[in-house]
Amino acid sequence: MSINDLKVGCQTFTWEMLGKNWNGGPDDLLEAIAEGGYAGIEITDTMIGHYADSPNDFAASLHKHGLTLVAFAMGSKSGFTVREEIENDLRTTQRWIDFAAVFSGALVSIGSATVVCEGPRKAKFEIAAEFYNRAGELGKASGVDIALHPSSHHNTLLFDRADYDRIFSLIDKNLVGWVPDTGHILRGHGDVIDTLRTYQDRICYLHLKDVDANGKWAMLGKGVCDTPAVIDIVAAAPRFNGWLVLEEESDAAAADPATAVRTNRETMRRYGA
Repeated sequence: MSINDLKVGCQTFTWEMLGKNWNGGPDDLLEAIAEGGYAGIEITDTMIGHYADSPNDFAASLHKHGLTLVAFAMGSKSGFTVREEIENDLRTTQRWIDFAAVFSGALVSIGSATVVCEGPRKAKFEIAAEFYNRAGELGKASGVDIALHPSSHHNTLLFDRADYDRIFSLIDKNLVGWVPDTGHILRGHGDVIDTLRTYQDRICYLHLKDVDANGKWAMLGKGVCDTPAVIDIVAAAPRFNGWLVLEEESDAAAADPATAVRTNRETMRRYGA
């Protein structure tokens, strides 16, 4: 896939990380993202707001703003590592699969397995893999692709390369794809290029973020991520759907999310996308 064929979307976590300091709603997000020059959006279960039970109304608002739903991102307080919560998590997953099914090509992105209670680490990988595989089966039955999004946030189970190798050895790649996140990979292990190459056949779309040499979030292009090299690998992935989703977590974004995401979009134009 040529860089000219790539589409650029924006993840709403840039606003979500503001917590109580964010007083807007989903339509404010759509407006800011559209004005920032993006073609698509990945929205989270936390930020969907009053559209949670109204996918058709959300579709109308997306159309009004000229945006495409790239993916719906979901998480769980269970961290997907508590066996007793698997059935509840699967019911929630089906809810968001049904939501995403209204939007042609939209995926459901499931967040990183996270340690939320005591217990052997090995068992938590097995529980998470069971959940992800069963979620993948639900998605397949509904015609919605499911993808895993590992993170480097507090208590993540999927931090370093060994963690990636372990979870991917347990997950059926025919049921569950991968949303690699450059920032999270770099924070957990420096071999982002090798990681992307090793698991290239699982890549559905890409989260682009940057960090400095100490793992602190940086604006896109201001850190250590070799963005052109990353794009070359991802663009050649057999399952890649053409979407680069920018997600900004730097101090600049915390101060002014709309300006930060607009700046990142301008950076991507300099890369040719």
